[in-house]
Amino acid sequence: MAIWALVTGASEGLGREFATLAAKDGFDVILTARSVDKLQTHAASLRRAYNVAVEVIPADLTDPVAVERVWDQASAGRQIGVLVNNAGLGRNGYLTDAEGWAREADSIAVNVIAATILLKRAAAHMKAQGAGRILNVASVAGFLPGPHMAVYHATKAYLLSLSEAVAEELRGSGVTVTAVCPGPTATQFFASDQAEKATLATRLPLPSAQSVAQAGWQAAAQGRRVKVVGGLNKLLAFLPRLAPRRLTAFFSGIALKRRW
Repeated sequence: MAIWALVTGASEGLGREFATLAAKDGFDVILTARSVDKLQTHAASLRRAYNVAVEVIPADLTDPVAVERVWDQASAGRQIGVLVNNAGLGRNGYLTDAEGWAREADSIAVNVIAATILLKRAAAHMKAQGAGRILNVASVAGFLPGPHMAVYHATKAYLLSLSEAVAEELRGSGVTVTAVCPGPTATQFFASDQAEKATLATRLPLPSAQSVAQAGWQAAAQGRRVKVVGGLNKLLAFLPRLAPRRLTAFFSGIALKRRW
């Protein structure tokens, strides 16, 4: 029976790279995101390059009903051996900004609710099979508070904690859960909120989506629970253990505040 990989947010950036890595390793692939045209284009390229089956399931993951539909459709008659919970949204700005709530609500819906639904469904599915791996794209943001991106940081802290807890629950089952924690990456994430090059965090040289995805994919294949990508990010992840949380929040706010 063919083994399938389900990748969310697969139309561009990290999701596109994860889908490519899955196909390269011989998995048949299911791609989901909102952009139908981009999904279809990438699906065609994967079929040509790797001779694997590729299915496209367009969906808006801000809707929990759509998330359930994605899983039901993806797993119908298939063995899902890999889930990559990659889809994510964020917003740069003050929490008190009245116009920001729609984006923040969508961030919670995708980063928390959709990721949890798919993790729960995939974990049960894989546990019954006795094998599988789940890769949650968290962030170094999950290790520290993020003034000006407060909701995004909070959602990634949730996903990091959830990943580690479920990994322990599944210990010995043949199913692994890995949280990959990159920092800012050269994708459209910041550009989508018009924050590209607007913070100190994004003025630094950014690693490519390909290199970050490769590190996460390898960590999941090794069954690692947490993988922080990049030397500076490892330092940032360790910083809250050394510095008072108020000081950590202060310096994080400096890095994330829009300045031009």
